[in-house]
Amino acid sequence: MDAETNQTGDIQQRLLEAARLTFAEKGYHHGTVAEICERAGANIAAVNYYFRSKDNLYVEAWRQTFARSVSKHPPDGGAPATAPPEDRLRGRIRAIVERIADPKSHEFDIVHKEFANPTGLLSEAMIQAIEPIQRGMTAVVQELLGPSVSSQQVMLCEKSIMTQCIHFLMSERFQQTLPESVRLPLPPPPNVDPQTLADHIFRFCLAGLRGVRRQIETGAIQESE
Repeated sequence: MDAETNQTGDIQQRLLEAARLTFAEKGYHHGTVAEICERAGANIAAVNYYFRSKDNLYVEAWRQTFARSVSKHPPDGGAPATAPPEDRLRGRIRAIVERIADPKSHEFDIVHKEFANPTGLLSEAMIQAIEPIQRGMTAVVQELLGPSVSSQQVMLCEKSIMTQCIHFLMSERFQQTLPESVRLPLPPPPNVDPQTLADHIFRFCLAGLRGVRRQIETGAIQESE
């Protein structure tokens, strides 16, 4: 019985690994069940047997690769909850940059293709997975902006931080997935390591947050909510 259980788990895991790579490379629509099963060394009926459908396999493959990525790069970046908000911001920015820069973090490749050719299948899983991380960033941003900040300003500042973290690395990552014949004629990206990039984004964002806080406290930013 134990041997049978182990074998079952092995097949399921091989299917998940094969699906993760296939969907990262080709997306849901072009990643076929046949290719996944061949890659996993499994019978083509195995997907329905273990996951009931390609849809479920797609969602579970993303969930697993997301969980692995977050386990390897914890969202707090190693900064304890008792650390000053500046240190917590630095840690969270570092964690995001490291996750995106990690070539094994295929969660971003799968999501990028999902956005380009939507299925809607990942929506619920993404909300459940990302919401706790987002709450952590929101809390740090709100603390740095001060007690008088509006929820709108917190949201705008948080999105500005995330855009800086994501755009630079994801645009480069996306270019690498395209055939050379269709790559955009962009200049080569600067040779910046993830740590240097994270430190730059942190300094830039911290200066911006401090500037916004001064404007809030002097009344230069006024909103009606």
